[in-house]
Amino acid sequence: MNDRAQAPCPPRTIAEIAAELQGYDPQALSAAGVQQFLERLVQPVTGSETVGIFDALGRVLAQDIVSPVSVPPHDNSAMDGYAFDGAQLRAGQALSLRCVGTALAGAAWSGTLQSGDCVKIMTGAVMPAGLDTVVPQEFTTTDGDRVHIAADVLRRGDNRRLMGEDLSQGGVALERGTRLAPAALGLVASLGLPTVRVVRRLRVAYFSTGDEILSLGEQPREGAVYDSNRYTVFGLLTRLGVEVIDLGVVPDEPAQLEAAFRRAAAQADAVITSGGVSVGEADHTRAMMKQLGDVAFWRIAMRPGRPMAVGRIAGRSTLQAKSPPSADSTETSSYHIDSNEQHDGAVLFGLPGNPVAVMVTFFAFVRPALLRMMGCSEAPPPLLRAVSTEPLRKKAGRTEYQRGWVSTAPDGTLQVRTTGNQGSGVLSSMVQANGLIVLHHGHGHVAAGDTVDVMMFEGVV
Repeated sequence: MNDRAQAPCPPRTIAEIAAELQGYDPQALSAAGVQQFLERLVQPVTGSETVGIFDALGRVLAQDIVSPVSVPPHDNSAMDGYAFDGAQLRAGQALSLRCVGTALAGAAWSGTLQSGDCVKIMTGAVMPAGLDTVVPQEFTTTDGDRVHIAADVLRRGDNRRLMGEDLSQGGVALERGTRLAPAALGLVASLGLPTVRVVRRLRVAYFSTGDEILSLGEQPREGAVYDSNRYTVFGLLTRLGVEVIDLGVVPDEPAQLEAAFRRAAAQADAVITSGGVSVGEADHTRAMMKQLGDVAFWRIAMRPGRPMAVGRIAGRSTLQAKSPPSADSTETSSYHIDSNEQHDGAVLFGLPGNPVAVMVTFFAFVRPALLRMMGCSEAPPPLLRAVSTEPLRKKAGRTEYQRGWVSTAPDGTLQVRTTGNQGSGVLSSMVQANGLIVLHHGHGHVAAGDTVDVMMFEGVV
């Protein structure tokens, strides 16, 4: 059984990682370069816990699951029909058999069989000894206790499920790093296992920054906008299955920013902020990130989502108990601390302030990084290929993510169109989309009829 703790690697500095990446330029970093950087920055957490199967959906296995039984545990019928010895089949010849009993699911049939006998059998019933073939009842005719099978309707061994053909006793049924989907829960249950060992929930703290941000319930004022990012990020993190620590809205004031960063880094494995990472912004967020951690500030060759900060915010040497949530917090989850787990600080993702840019950078960079921190070994969902129904303007030398709607064309192929205004602050066109059209770094304009890649939201949201 693979139950080894994942040995944590010493935290690596921004400078060390940057030195490994060929052509690293924080002022003109490609989307692919960001992904390569994050693969080196983040490491899986080490804690684990045992949970019941009803609480395991979306969790990541901390150890291999070795099958204690064979599935199925015996040869059984895949059909309602008649079980018999398939050695009696002859090419081009019909077969007539005598039915001597009935085998029901859940109980083995223990009668006596002679040559030329068969047993009526139900789906899932144990195959009687000496019988290896099942003819579906719709392929037969009956006359009293006689069962007649037409010539050449099946072959020996048909419609029999073999013992262990799904899983063999002692074999690895699910590997460590598997994120448990509904089918995996069913597989675990088929082994008779009521609990599983999973990686502890990743703890992610987030807050919005800026004096211009209004929380819900505040009165409108000139120049201010209601915060949408906080609720979008909450939804994205909740769908991912992490433990969400909502720190609300933090004004652009050094003491409050410092307190928010310190509190977040002390409690969480990762910290997400929105706003305050663009060059020249009149706020203190960038300065506080530099003061409290090892942080890189990027201008990514992408649209939307050009400004982004990534690094590590210093935390306490060992996690302490959680302080109560703020009055403006939506946090409701409990906060369990493993006192033996060291906490050298939290990975920081400083996202842009525009709502669509927040979502795009989360999909492209933050989500894959968080899954890696969760110990998940699954590959990212593949991009779909669809035909653009319209020309798309695209500047070469950057990756662009345009909001799109994928549908099926009359000829059965996939087609995609944009959902209107592509401005990074236009959240309504994101709501109308079911995916992002991914226009890669080296590509230029797209003509109507060209095929493009699409990142579908179903599967990543």
